Amino acid sequence: MTEDKVLLGRIGGAHGLRGEVKIATFTAAPEDITAYGPLSSADGTRTFVITGMRAASPGSVIARLKGVADRTQAEALNGIELYVPRDSLPPPEEDDEFYYSDLIGLAAVSPEGAAVGKVIGVHNFGAGDLIEVRFGDERQPVLIPFDNAHVPHVDLGAGRVTVIRPAFEGADASERGAKSADGASGTDDETPE
Repeated sequence: MTEDKVLLGRIGGAHGLRGEVKIATFTAAPEDITAYGPLSSADGTRTFVITGMRAASPGSVIARLKGVADRTQAEALNGIELYVPRDSLPPPEEDDEFYYSDLIGLAAVSPEGAAVGKVIGVHNFGAGDLIEVRFGDERQPVLIPFDNAHVPHVDLGAGRVTVIRPAFEGADASERGAKSADGASGTDDETPE
């Protein structure tokens, strides 16, 4: 369960032979991953203490973890997400600042204020932040760019976020398929000689 926790990083793979791991960090400065105390796995069954760390590529560090002494042990940690308790983090400094974990579970509303769905996740796959919204009875959630054009207002006090679905996302799939087939089918009656 991660409702009372905040994701700060994810262990990538082993680095070298002495048990170091590469950690992708989700903190403003990569070295801040140690600022909030010990880290834990998503289920809370494992605790990780960083005993040494150095900068790697932007957004990541190479770290030595207490109790991890060799490459085999480090490789076994690949993919583990690292969390801290939500109450370990300081409150946001500005009224318009918030932690992404605070958005999960908020009602998604249209610009007119009508309830349209619920925020079920916040992601960044490398090209920018996205919020994941489940709209009404739709089976598949929709990823929406987390920018002012698509998410113009977040109101934590009211428990809602205003969302505008991307224009391309709402197009009917069969309509898109028909458009792509037009002019590209090569089905005229002429045959090459």
